[in-house]
Order: sequence, then structure tokens, then C-alpha cells
Amino acid sequence: MRRFFAAVAVVLAGCAEPAPLPRVVPFAELPGWADDRLTEALPAFRASCAVLAGLPADRPMGGEGPTARTAGDFRPACAAALGLAADDAPAARRFFESRFTALAVGEDVLTGYYEPELRGSPSRTGPYQTPLYARPPELVEVDLGTFATDLRGRRTAGLVRDGRLQPFHDRAVITAGALAGRGLELAWVDDPVDAFFLQIQGSGRIRMTDGSVLRLGYAAQNGFPYYAIGRALVENGTLTRETVSMQSIRAWLAAAPPAEATALMNRNPSYVFFRPLTELPPEAGPLGALGAPLTPGRSIAVDRTRTPLGTPVWVTGAARRLTVAQDTGGAIRGPARADLFTGWGDAAGAEAGGMRDRAALFVLLPN
Repeated sequence: MRRFFAAVAVVLAGCAEPAPLPRVVPFAELPGWADDRLTEALPAFRASCAVLAGLPADRPMGGEGPTARTAGDFRPACAAALGLAADDAPAARRFFESRFTALAVGEDVLTGYYEPELRGSPSRTGPYQTPLYARPPELVEVDLGTFATDLRGRRTAGLVRDGRLQPFHDRAVITAGALAGRGLELAWVDDPVDAFFLQIQGSGRIRMTDGSVLRLGYAAQNGFPYYAIGRALVENGTLTRETVSMQSIRAWLAAAPPAEATALMNRNPSYVFFRPLTELPPEAGPLGALGAPLTPGRSIAVDRTRTPLGTPVWVTGAARRLTVAQDTGGAIRGPARADLFTGWGDAAGAEAGGMRDRAALFVLLPN
């Protein structure tokens, strides 16, 4: 998937402080570096390498200025990683310390996201009344960075009418039925709130009425900016900055009259379309923006305009661990902003929904 939204979608935006310019930090000075089991991050890094190997060497992976890297920049480190034994902790430590340079990029909020499981049906019947849509064929996505270097990493989407790119339907129009009857329905689920949060997470597992599991990943987004509905609940006094979370927002939506719940969700005009992920085995994580399966506790979503995808990132805060930048998020903006993938299922959802910690990030750029 390209997980366009993170669990931070339910958290207030705009609380980050400006990050300082990146500075080189010796590995010995990284808080907690000596205590992490770095071998646990190797599978995630190797998964990224498998994707990077199939890209042109000059393909930009993200970053800006001193942090910008291409796919080819990772290839020497990826080749060295292939020869490492999975359980050789000293070798893993030597590998990361010799092949990468750590840059401090600042401190910001670390949130979590996960892969939820919903109940669904292949047809509209009984309680299954909320559709999950495939990407409409007329939706056009635009990489703005191909037109202006200062927009690198930014994208939009819309419809081409009379030779001009026009806005696509927003959430309110789509949920009112603008795409109904076109055969775009991948599944019907029994809870519109679950469908809303599935779009925030960007991927999920749909347990169908026949017992099968349909895995869905991000396919496209309608081009509208994301609005965090938790902000509205804080601004009207329903929740506070301290109590707003995915769980508290879900609880409010579940208790509210359906029309009020729909109106609040429609405050977020952004809408995500999905695609079936038939190639993924049950034990694998969903696909991130890089195209590699995500690893619970070791994969993060970043702002790719600041951090290249595929890059190892040392995270300090409530959790100190080596992660790999393998995903993006519409609400993830800034050099030190990140979203940690916690896994799938209810336990992962509880962990992700309650995660909102201050954390410092150190990007490990390949030498």
C-alpha cells in the first residue's frame, strides 16, 4: 500500500517545533544505540533493498539538500547486508556503523498506525452497506515535483476537463453515492466508522462472510488535503489535547447520532481508494509507499521530501530502536515527524491508537 494517512490523522496537527539543520552524530552518542537488537531491523532493511534493486540507479528516493539520496546510493549497503547472518548481532552493529552516517534531524511527535481487520461482504446485503472503492479510472494523479523542484515529493489528483485538471469528488460527495453503481466496489463493510479509519490506516484485512480474508492496500487518493477530525472535537470542547486519540474519537463517533457522525467524518474531504493485495501471504505486513512489506515495530512512515525512503532511522523517546523509512502519510510533515507501524489486529490497534510521544530522529544515510 501507499499508506497515505497515519493514525496521526486523529491527532492535532501543528504542534511540532521547527527542527534544527541536520548534524552528524557519532553512533556512540545516539541515545540507547548500544542496547537495541539491530538484527531485528535487518529484515526490514533487506525488504527495502529488494525493492530498490529493481529501480533505476538515478531514481530519487526523497530527502532534500544533504539528505537527498537515489536508489543507487543504497546499493553498496544493500549488497553488504545480503551477506549478514540473521543472528550475528556484532556483525549487524558493524554493518550499520560502517555503512551509514547518522544525522540528527530534530524532535517531533511519534505516532503509530496499524493494519485493521474489518467485517465485509462481496455484495451489499444486510448490515454490509458501506462500500470500499477501487480507484476510479478517470482519477489522475500528478507528481508536482516533475514540474517544479520546490514541490518535490508533493502530489495532487483530480479530473481532466476541457484540458484542465479539476478537483475530484470530495468525501461528502463520494459517501453520498457519486461512485455508486459503477462496479468499483471491492467489498461492503458493516460499519462506516471502520471504513473511515481503514482509510486513515491505508490498508487492512477484510474478513468476508465466507471466512476468506481480502487484503486491501492503498491505490489512490482523491487529491483533497487531509483534515484531522480530532481537531474539531478539541476545538468544540468535546475532547482535550490530552484525551484526543483514535480510541476517543471512535468512541464519540459510535455514540453520536449517525447524521452527526457522518457530518464529522465529512469534515475530512480526503478519500482513499484501495486495491486488492492478492500476492501478500497472511504472515506478511501490508505494503508501504516504498513497495516493501512493513515490519511491525521496525517500519515507519516519514515525510519523503525530508527523509529518503529505504533509509534506516534511529528513533529515541519512549521507544529506542532502529527503524526503516518505508512508508509515507498525508499527515506526516517535517524532518522529524514519524509514524511507527505496530502490526495488525486489535492489540496493534490499541498500541497505535494510544501512541503520541515526543521522539528525536536520527537519519542513517548511506555513505
